Amino acid sequence: MKTIVNVLISSLAIFMLMSCSDTNQEVIPDRSKGLTEIQGEEIAQLTDAPNVPPPINRTHNTKVIVKLEVKEVVKEIAEGVQYTFWTFGGSVPGKFIRVKEGDLVEFHLMNHPDNKLPHNIDLHSVTGQGGGAGATFVAPGQEAEFKFKAVNPGLYIYHCATAPVGMHIANGMYGLIYVEPKEGLPKVDKEFYVCQGDFYTVGKFGETGLQAFDMEKAIREQPDYVLFNGSVGANVGANAMKAKVGEKIRLFIGNGGPNLVSSFHVIGEIFDRVYVEGGTKTINENVQTTLVPAGGSAIVEFTAEVASTLNLVDHSIFRTFNKGALAQIEVKGNLNKDIFTGNEFTKVYMLEGAAMQEHSKTVKTPTVLDMAGSMKEGARLYTQNCMSCHQSKGEGVAQAFPPLAKSDYLMADKKRAINILLHGLEGNIKVNGQTYNSIMPKLTLNDEEIANILTYVRNSWGNKGDQVLANEVKALRK
Repeated sequence: MKTIVNVLISSLAIFMLMSCSDTNQEVIPDRSKGLTEIQGEEIAQLTDAPNVPPPINRTHNTKVIVKLEVKEVVKEIAEGVQYTFWTFGGSVPGKFIRVKEGDLVEFHLMNHPDNKLPHNIDLHSVTGQGGGAGATFVAPGQEAEFKFKAVNPGLYIYHCATAPVGMHIANGMYGLIYVEPKEGLPKVDKEFYVCQGDFYTVGKFGETGLQAFDMEKAIREQPDYVLFNGSVGANVGANAMKAKVGEKIRLFIGNGGPNLVSSFHVIGEIFDRVYVEGGTKTINENVQTTLVPAGGSAIVEFTAEVASTLNLVDHSIFRTFNKGALAQIEVKGNLNKDIFTGNEFTKVYMLEGAAMQEHSKTVKTPTVLDMAGSMKEGARLYTQNCMSCHQSKGEGVAQAFPPLAKSDYLMADKKRAINILLHGLEGNIKVNGQTYNSIMPKLTLNDEEIANILTYVRNSWGNKGDQVLANEVKALRK
């Protein structure tokens, strides 16, 4: 009897010790188990920014085959400015990849035979050595393959991790992969892909010709360009993303870096929901601006209630007005005056002695151009110096900046137009029957640059004029 009692006591003690141990030990779930079995296979649909592959409607997991080719290409980073980009798929950012939580991804990385350098890929969605970097190191003309399970849902950056890593990223080697949660996200009307990056060129912003990468500027974290989707004006004006009033919009936002943190903001909208840092659990509501770290992401959602052109910016705001960080969503439909009335009246309010400001000089231009050359150069200079106020099609901003398109004021007097760019303008003017009262800063540009801008403006958007010559500007400057 005593032996039985001792056995029971010993068993009870062991049970209590095990219970105490289990209480104090953190239980880490095995996320690789309990997922749907893999059924069949499919080729991933890859898209260039700002497009996004459609949501995944299947209820099962499958093997998703991703084929991504590295290409070293020369493309325009700005009007008249070329740059040698290193890309995933031929564009910056790289292709958008969409898979489902629990999918088995068979990844193929091909290095085009015409390339000069070896490359690889580090996908932040991969649980494994180097995010796949070591498994995908390929020289020109080679292809590598590896597989990974999409264990964690969320929006992830991918980038090249070949040394020097910063240089490969700075040349455009980044993109987004979205691991859609098993249950998906709420349905929206439009989804867009926007990825920010900072670029470092030997020449200053807007300096024409083929520009080389500047390692010293990159190390000092002093970019000449901060861009959405790889070039100045990539999604501005005619290339703006399109939506309608009442549509719910989801933006997949990435930041390839390599250096700068983005203060992402949409002027004229408030984010109804922000999936913080691209995760699926922490959701903020009614957010004005969200931080997107270098090598990170965010998902933002909002409903377009009012017809307008929404400006997407990095609210470290000099990056937008001086380095190119601008994209647009054109929302068409009726103005909802219950939400926004637009201007209802304007009156003069100007303190005595208001000072004129100067617009800093940015670029140099050729001295002798024919009409076609002057138009082309003028378009580039207009984009860099005038578009932020007068808009991409010269439409201006109601009650703030007068239109240049079909402008009776502009076209009535060529000398007056030249003098405005030379010396600035303030006070009331009437344009196309509307009164405007704002300050136009004088542009500290040379005679040729002013002539080219005016030639372009006076012969665009319904305006019909002659070529403005540098000698005409020079005469009035005196």
